[in-house]
Amino acid sequence: MGTIFAAVAKTIDFTGVLSGGASRDRTDDLVIANDALSQLSYSPTFWEGCSAILTALRGGNQAWRRALRGWRRYNERVTTPTIRQVAEADFPTRWAHFRIHGFVGEFEGPERIEEAVALVLGDIHAAPPLVRIHSQCLTGDVFGSLRCDCRQQLEMALGLIAEVGAGILVYEQQEGRGIGLMAKLQAYALQDDGLDTVEANEKLGFKADHRGFELPAGILKALGVRQVRLLSNNPDKIAALEAAGVAVTERVPCEVEPQVRSEEYLKTKKEKLGHLFSSR
Repeated sequence: MGTIFAAVAKTIDFTGVLSGGASRDRTDDLVIANDALSQLSYSPTFWEGCSAILTALRGGNQAWRRALRGWRRYNERVTTPTIRQVAEADFPTRWAHFRIHGFVGEFEGPERIEEAVALVLGDIHAAPPLVRIHSQCLTGDVFGSLRCDCRQQLEMALGLIAEVGAGILVYEQQEGRGIGLMAKLQAYALQDDGLDTVEANEKLGFKADHRGFELPAGILKALGVRQVRLLSNNPDKIAALEAAGVAVTERVPCEVEPQVRSEEYLKTKKEKLGHLFSSR
């Protein structure tokens, strides 16, 4: 896929347009676009990739920088953790009767340990299974917070996996996009004062998103899954899986009915984190 986009970049030759008298800002956009086209190989299909290119082009400089940031981030930081499965058991739910698998990932540089569970349903090897990577959200998943759409997405994912009869939900302990529960509550207080979720994280000294998704990718490979239909609105997850060697054959939207209290949260996801929403 990367060679396709490189060919597109060469054919269009964005940098050649510079001689046509483009403005300085436009020049910057075109150089970034040329670079992005050559590297946007995480797109799961050619046409979705073209759509991403056109969307980024319409968005200008900031959109291109966001596309590049996602791709480079995973080329630079993805590591291969040592994955151990430490438990497996029956797990009946109101959606379906799953098997629950417990995994531990041991990372180097810096050393850290992460834990996650995978809920597995049906035959996940006959065809690319429907997969949801869900980050823990105590406030949403457990308490039903209206500040986010996490619980709605979790329940939607479980329902869709049950409906098709096969799939995997990976639930990782990455509260608050990886900053932890207490820091997340501090970010809530800053949001009450008018900051958005990205600004609040950065005000506290964190990145907009601390997650790397290396452990979910390793879990999928440990389960013998190398191709997936990914239930997600987040292009960073696609980039992470592709960079780790798990092919995303299709991105399945995970869009839920917005709540009044979560409107700004979803707007920030789209505008600052590049999440894909067809209805927003």
